[in-house]
Amino acid sequence: QLQLVESGGGLVQPGGSLRLSCTASGFSLNDYAIGWFRQAPGKEREGVSCINSSDGATYYAESVKGRFTISRDNAKNTVYLQMNSLKPEDTAVYYCARKRLQLFKLCVPSSYNYWGQGTQVTVSS
Repeated sequence: QLQLVESGGGLVQPGGSLRLSCTASGFSLNDYAIGWFRQAPGKEREGVSCINSSDGATYYAESVKGRFTISRDNAKNTVYLQMNSLKPEDTAVYYCARKRLQLFKLCVPSSYNYWGQGTQVTVSS
Protein backbone atom coordinates (compact mmCIF):
# COMPACT_ATOMS: atom_id res chain seq x y z
CA GLN A 1 0.00 0.00 0.00
CA LEU A 2 2.82 2.38 0.82
CA GLN A 3 4.16 3.92 -2.36
CA LEU A 4 6.40 6.75 -3.45
CA VAL A 5 6.22 7.47 -7.15
CA GLU A 6 8.54 9.89 -8.89
CA SER A 7 7.73 11.60 -12.14
CA GLY A 8 8.94 14.50 -14.23
CA GLY A 9 12.35 13.31 -15.31
CA GLY A 10 13.56 13.44 -18.84
CA LEU A 11 16.10 14.90 -21.21
CA VAL A 12 16.88 18.58 -20.93
CA GLN A 13 19.58 20.86 -22.28
CA PRO A 14 22.09 22.56 -20.00
CA GLY A 15 20.54 25.62 -18.45
CA GLY A 16 17.08 24.16 -18.68
CA SER A 17 14.61 23.30 -15.97
CA LEU A 18 12.65 20.31 -14.77
CA ARG A 19 10.23 19.79 -11.95
CA LEU A 20 10.23 16.40 -10.32
CA SER A 21 7.23 15.17 -8.39
CA CYS A 22 7.07 12.59 -5.64
CA THR A 23 3.55 11.48 -4.86
CA ALA A 24 2.88 9.32 -1.84
CA SER A 25 0.13 6.85 -1.15
CA GLY A 26 -0.58 4.87 1.98
CA PHE A 27 0.67 7.58 4.30
CA SER A 28 0.62 11.32 4.72
CA LEU A 29 3.74 13.04 3.44
CA ASN A 30 3.57 15.82 5.98
CA ASP A 31 4.20 13.33 8.79
CA TYR A 32 7.64 12.43 7.49
CA ALA A 33 10.78 14.03 6.27
CA ILE A 34 11.11 13.44 2.54
CA GLY A 35 14.33 13.49 0.61
CA TRP A 36 15.45 13.69 -2.96
CA PHE A 37 18.55 11.68 -3.76
CA ARG A 38 20.40 10.97 -6.93
CA GLN A 39 22.79 8.37 -8.19
CA ALA A 40 24.94 8.58 -11.27
CA PRO A 41 26.72 5.56 -12.75
CA GLY A 42 29.80 4.69 -10.74
CA LYS A 43 28.95 7.11 -7.96
CA GLU A 44 27.40 6.74 -4.56
CA ARG A 45 23.86 7.82 -3.93
CA GLU A 46 23.85 11.34 -2.55
CA GLY A 47 21.39 13.62 -0.88
CA VAL A 48 20.21 16.42 -3.12
CA SER A 49 17.52 18.08 -1.07
CA CYS A 50 15.44 17.07 1.92
CA ILE A 51 12.58 18.64 3.82
CA ASN A 52 11.78 17.97 7.44
CA SER A 53 8.29 17.16 8.62
CA SER A 54 8.24 18.92 11.96
CA ASP A 55 9.52 22.38 11.14
CA GLY A 56 9.83 22.38 7.37
CA ALA A 57 13.57 22.85 7.55
CA THR A 58 15.29 22.12 4.28
CA TYR A 59 18.65 20.86 3.21
CA TYR A 60 20.38 21.37 -0.10
CA ALA A 61 23.59 19.89 -1.32
CA GLU A 62 26.16 22.58 -1.97
CA SER A 63 26.22 21.64 -5.62
CA VAL A 64 22.54 22.53 -6.08
CA LYS A 65 22.07 25.50 -3.75
CA GLY A 66 20.51 28.40 -5.54
CA ARG A 67 19.35 26.19 -8.39
CA PHE A 68 17.03 23.61 -6.84
CA THR A 69 14.03 24.16 -4.59
CA ILE A 70 12.17 21.54 -2.60
CA SER A 71 8.55 22.09 -1.67
CA ARG A 72 5.59 20.16 -0.34
CA ASP A 73 1.92 20.27 -1.22
CA ASN A 74 0.12 18.52 1.59
CA ALA A 75 -3.24 18.62 -0.18
CA LYS A 76 -1.79 16.64 -3.07
CA ASN A 77 0.44 14.50 -0.86
CA THR A 78 3.28 15.45 -3.14
CA VAL A 79 6.81 16.77 -2.74
CA TYR A 80 8.41 18.63 -5.61
CA LEU A 81 11.93 19.33 -6.65
CA GLN A 82 12.19 22.32 -8.94
CA MET A 83 15.49 22.12 -10.78
CA ASN A 84 16.72 25.19 -12.62
CA SER A 85 19.94 26.00 -14.42
CA LEU A 86 20.61 22.33 -14.92
CA LYS A 87 24.13 21.16 -15.58
CA PRO A 88 25.43 17.97 -17.19
CA GLU A 89 26.72 16.86 -13.80
CA ASP A 90 23.13 16.80 -12.57
CA THR A 91 22.54 13.77 -14.77
CA ALA A 92 21.47 10.88 -12.58
CA VAL A 93 18.58 8.76 -11.50
CA TYR A 94 16.64 10.78 -8.96
CA TYR A 95 14.83 9.08 -6.12
CA CYS A 96 12.48 10.31 -3.48
CA ALA A 97 12.39 8.58 -0.13
CA ARG A 98 10.72 8.65 3.26
CA LYS A 99 12.88 9.20 6.28
CA ARG A 100 12.99 6.93 9.28
CA LEU A 101 11.29 8.34 12.34
CA GLN A 102 14.44 7.97 14.40
CA LEU A 103 16.61 11.02 14.82
CA PHE A 104 19.19 10.37 12.15
CA LYS A 105 20.78 12.88 9.83
CA LEU A 106 18.25 14.66 7.68
CA CYS A 107 19.65 14.08 4.23
CA VAL A 108 21.82 11.01 4.00
CA PRO A 109 20.58 7.82 2.32
CA SER A 110 20.92 5.64 5.41
CA SER A 111 18.32 7.78 7.19
CA TYR A 112 15.64 6.72 4.70
CA ASN A 113 13.87 3.40 4.53
CA TYR A 114 11.22 3.70 1.82
CA TRP A 115 12.17 4.60 -1.70
CA GLY A 116 10.51 5.30 -4.97
CA GLN A 117 11.52 3.65 -8.19
CA GLY A 118 13.52 6.58 -9.48
CA THR A 119 13.24 8.84 -12.48
CA GLN A 120 16.01 9.51 -14.96
CA VAL A 121 17.26 13.04 -15.45
CA THR A 122 19.64 13.59 -18.32
CA VAL A 123 21.19 16.98 -18.96
CA SER A 124 22.89 17.07 -22.31
CA SER A 125 23.24 19.28 -25.34
